This record gives sequence, C-alpha cells and structure tokens, in this order.
Amino acid sequence: MDESLLVDDNMVVSLAYVLYVDDEIADSADASDPLDYIHGQGYIIPGLERELTGLKVGDKKTILVDPVDGYGERMDDSIVELERSLFPAEYEPVIGNSLNLQDDQSDQVFTGYIHSFDDSVVRVDLNHPMAGKILKFDTEIVGIRPASAHELESGLHQHDCSCCGGCGDEHSCG
Repeated sequence: MDESLLVDDNMVVSLAYVLYVDDEIADSADASDPLDYIHGQGYIIPGLERELTGLKVGDKKTILVDPVDGYGERMDDSIVELERSLFPAEYEPVIGNSLNLQDDQSDQVFTGYIHSFDDSVVRVDLNHPMAGKILKFDTEIVGIRPASAHELESGLHQHDCSCCGGCGDEHSCG
C-alpha cells in the first residue's frame, strides 16, 4: 500500500468510522470491514467527503456535519397521506418501517418512513430519518488506492469476485 497517497477525487478510500447521532451510535464500520467508496463521486454525504479530502492512511479525524451538508434540513411539509386502499388488504403498517414509493410523473423511486396510520390513511414521512440532525463521525483512513477505469465507469462493487477470477477491468459477473 502506497502510504503517500491522499484522499482525493477518483481514489478508492477505505474508511473506518463511528457515526453518532444525538450522542448515540447510529452506524459504524471498523478497520477489519471498512466502508470502501470512490471519493468525489457523491457516494457519501458532502460534509463528510469534504472533510476527508487530503487525509492519508492512518489519519484519524472527528468530523461534525451540519444537516445542510448531511441529510438536509427536516421539512415538516414532507409528510404525505396515502389512502389505505392503495395497500393490499393484508398489509399491516408499522411505524418507522420504510416504504419504496414511486412518483407517477417522473417514475422516480424514493423511500418514505411510516409516521402514523389509522383505518383510512397511512402517513408517510419523506424526510430521511437523519434529516435535521448534526452528525458526528469519528473516522480513520485505513486504505487509499486509485480507482480502476471499470470502477470509475460502473461504480465500486463490494462482492466476492471468485466467479470471474478477480475484479479487473474485464469484470463481468454482477
């Protein structure tokens, strides 16, 4: 591993982190199973990506991300009511469960979270669960390497490459 490499655009970064939201651990990845992503491609939230730029392997940094650079501000008008008749008769909503919804005009698929429900409607919150929250990341860079042409074209895939003999540019197994 080239320890002179810096976190920069088009580099595959292996990141160990602990994410705290409201002083509680919300997510983590340790050095033995880090988050691997291509820097500068929008795979992680902007505030975190910006603060990691320029770090090198072994660097540790505590990063606070404001909502505007994380999952956005919470929008109170983003709770929609869906008629129960839109759901199968046997469907039992559970508060907090996610739903994949599709916009009829744009065909865009997005995730909502069940906020509340009664006999006639299911109220779905379209805000991300961490919207409006300050995010605290304790981070450590555990690896950096240039992304391959294939990774830059199709994204970084974390899977077992034994089906095709490795993850070179000839990668063909999905």
